[in-house]
Amino acid sequence: MAQAQAEELAEEAVDTTVQLFGNLDEIAIAIGDYRISLLEVLTVVVTVILIYVITRAVLWGVKRLIKRTSRFDPAQGLLAEKLATIVTIALAFLVGVDLLGFDLSALAVFSGAVGLAVGFGLQKTFGNLIAGIILLMDRSVKPGDVIVVGDTFGAISKIGTRAVSVITRDGKEHLIPNELLMTEPVENWSYSSRNVRVQIPVGVSYACDIDRVEQILIECTTACERVLEAPKPNVWLKEFGDNSVNFEIQAWIRDPEAGVGNVRSAVLKKVWWRFKEEGIEIPFPQRDVYLKTVPAALGAEASR
Repeated sequence: MAQAQAEELAEEAVDTTVQLFGNLDEIAIAIGDYRISLLEVLTVVVTVILIYVITRAVLWGVKRLIKRTSRFDPAQGLLAEKLATIVTIALAFLVGVDLLGFDLSALAVFSGAVGLAVGFGLQKTFGNLIAGIILLMDRSVKPGDVIVVGDTFGAISKIGTRAVSVITRDGKEHLIPNELLMTEPVENWSYSSRNVRVQIPVGVSYACDIDRVEQILIECTTACERVLEAPKPNVWLKEFGDNSVNFEIQAWIRDPEAGVGNVRSAVLKKVWWRFKEEGIEIPFPQRDVYLKTVPAALGAEASR
């Protein structure tokens, strides 16, 4: 008895659904030989929403899986994510077209003109996309690298499909097109090694003991936290200047993304106070002015 009632309810539900679909199909708009019903519009909307949700879920799962894989470094992981995104979106498009039964041949008349216009309009976009994939494949630049492009110096935070995001020490984020990194000279401070050498000039008086000065400079540089012990810092006598004996400190750091100006400042502050303690003079230019003729009024004033 219960089974019969269930079957009867199921049949009524099916009949109601068929009747609803029929009513929705009857509500239509005719444009020439084409007829668009409300049922078709709702079918397209529901299909697009389902494909969008499934695609986002698949991309989320793939990206999560790639991040959990220890075999990929940051550059390889980013490349895998981009390739997975392109493949997933392409498959979702093809599946959607197949489910909706959309006839692509209907666009054949416009394909030539539209393709030409899109080709010219998106030439730079596709160029930057391919350039970004090449940059990730050859690993010439990768997230975290410190680079110099033109007047821009900073650390790469992201390699996108169109541009590379570079954050400078001022906190400004520069978006550099991927193609620019393929065609313009790029300084990568962390390409094969993150060690970067910093040069710090120091001048002292000619009356100073240069051996003692070198010892103090080495001690002050080594005391700086960011300076590496290996390679060890060096001090070179650079030149005999007009007013001072000029030295150059060469120190190595491993975190160029944290800046180099603050390293120079820290070392020079320590040198300043040590020179004060040791009585070592830091010279500055001095000029003696000789007057060949003295104005009469000034001479009379001086003779009083």
